[in-house]
Amino acid sequence: MRRIIGSIWPFKAKRNESKKEIMAIPKPDRRTLSKVPDPENIRSQDDRRSGEYSIRYVASFDVELSPASRGNRKTKWTVTASDVSATGILVEIPPDCGEWNTGEVYRLSFDIPPGAMPEGFESFVKLDAKLVRSFTSEDGRTMAAFEFTRPLPSYFKRKRWGYSVYTASSMLFAASLIVVLMRAESVIYFKYNFVLYLYSLIAAAFLLSRYLFGALHRDVPVNPEYTPGVSVIIPCFNEEEWIHRTIQSCINQDYPVDKLEVIVVDDRSTDGSVARMEEVIARIYNEAERFATKERLRLVVMPQNGGKREALVQGVRLAKHDLVVFVDSDSFLEPTAIRHLVQPFQDPKMGGVAGRTDVENKFTNGITKLQTVRYYIAFRIMKAAESYFDSVTCLSGPLSCYRKELVLKHADAWLNQKFFGRPATFGDDRAMTNFVLRTHRTGYQDTAVCSTIVPSRMKVFLKQQMRWKRSWLRESLIAGSFIWKKEPFMALFFYIGLIVPIAAPVIVLYNLIYVPLAHGVFPGTFLMGLLLMALLMSFAHLFFRKSRLWVFGIVFCLFYELVLLWQMPVAWVTFWKSTWGTRETPQDIEARERNEARKRKARKRFGLPF
Repeated sequence: MRRIIGSIWPFKAKRNESKKEIMAIPKPDRRTLSKVPDPENIRSQDDRRSGEYSIRYVASFDVELSPASRGNRKTKWTVTASDVSATGILVEIPPDCGEWNTGEVYRLSFDIPPGAMPEGFESFVKLDAKLVRSFTSEDGRTMAAFEFTRPLPSYFKRKRWGYSVYTASSMLFAASLIVVLMRAESVIYFKYNFVLYLYSLIAAAFLLSRYLFGALHRDVPVNPEYTPGVSVIIPCFNEEEWIHRTIQSCINQDYPVDKLEVIVVDDRSTDGSVARMEEVIARIYNEAERFATKERLRLVVMPQNGGKREALVQGVRLAKHDLVVFVDSDSFLEPTAIRHLVQPFQDPKMGGVAGRTDVENKFTNGITKLQTVRYYIAFRIMKAAESYFDSVTCLSGPLSCYRKELVLKHADAWLNQKFFGRPATFGDDRAMTNFVLRTHRTGYQDTAVCSTIVPSRMKVFLKQQMRWKRSWLRESLIAGSFIWKKEPFMALFFYIGLIVPIAAPVIVLYNLIYVPLAHGVFPGTFLMGLLLMALLMSFAHLFFRKSRLWVFGIVFCLFYELVLLWQMPVAWVTFWKSTWGTRETPQDIEARERNEARKRKARKRFGLPF
């Protein structure tokens, strides 16, 4: 396991880092379905390793080890970690280290590299641990298992996490107060530029309200008696590298066996995805008959490539349960994700629910690190704020749940959706959300967690962001035609949230270019506002996640103003386009052939060779 510090600035991310995704790797369990409740109670819950603290991660870093008694601390050994969890560590002992006594306490010092464990654990540890057993592995290595005297979360809470919460909360309050004071100052300058300072006040009010209502959000608590039938649909296209993890995470759920099925729909992949899926499905089938895996997990291969929506609708039509969960083929569910995700459907007016999506490959490079903060704020703050009013405007593709009847009701309109005469091939999650939101509520469950692979190369990332901006603009204009019927406060801030990003490029040009050149005034107030916006994002991430990645909230805001913001004007004039740019859809193939024909025509005109 490499230690990847990475550049704080995404442009400087090394090319070799983008090719190798850095992420925590759980140690394989001999039981494929270790989290599934045993319907015959052959394997009781008490006998199973369960819970967040029990997950062991593959590791390879140095551990300094010495007897805990002060008189013997001069005796030290450097050993290598084999795996680590929140409660203990397994190390490889060199053959010349002498006797090891079970039950003896040792002092362990080690630095957990970024990516070796979940976000927030990357830190130096100096902690006592008890030797619980030593053994010889199959390949002849001497191994020693240590149990920490207290779990790492408890250790970090006192050493680092507690200070993070206090620091972040105080800085959040200070940043919010300064924003309010600065906007109060804007009222004084209304007479100089009414439109500009009105925009400034509206943008600040919108931003602060999102953080306020996001903080007020509370999940629907788990009702143990509420376990409705759920069909998980996984659309797949050329996802050979990750699809096996997706399938296993969806079937390995802490949910009643007779209430959960998984349907994988392959949209005519051109790589080895189908073979990979058949391999993992065959392994799951062999787990145990009492888990009924052959009845609950199946693979469907589409007769021809029709796009993601066709694959999803095909899966829904085959589903036997009343709730359908959509999961992207590069996303991985936590074992309790489905149980938490379905809870809001106890309300009969709830039509769809989104779970939280974290970044799986967060430590790969600077590009993935800034997306880590952005993703968390987008879900834990922005979607949570919308959920406060039961009006989440995008039930995101990595993990979302719908009532089957609603998807089937709108299936034809969804499949045949066009905008300016062109088929809508992306933004399927926002489009379906709009259909559902017209008549039903939509919610968000922060405890329903999945993680996803995000782009680690700049070119792919920029294409993804361009596609998202186009779909956001298209679907937001559609939602604007009916959102006024929803809760008034929610509707007001929806329209504000539509206007502010669209107008942002003009406002930035005015403040950073026109004002300094025309009036010779340094835009200090405007830059201070941008800094405070960045600090709000960063400190919110630090408060909730207690992670050293919080600084990338500032990086993201700077990167957004310099690069991503200027995709918006392009989206204004191209939001009807239907090409993905990152996958071979029929529209992408058609666009590529048109470009090649145009180039051939130009070369022929100028007499150039083909």
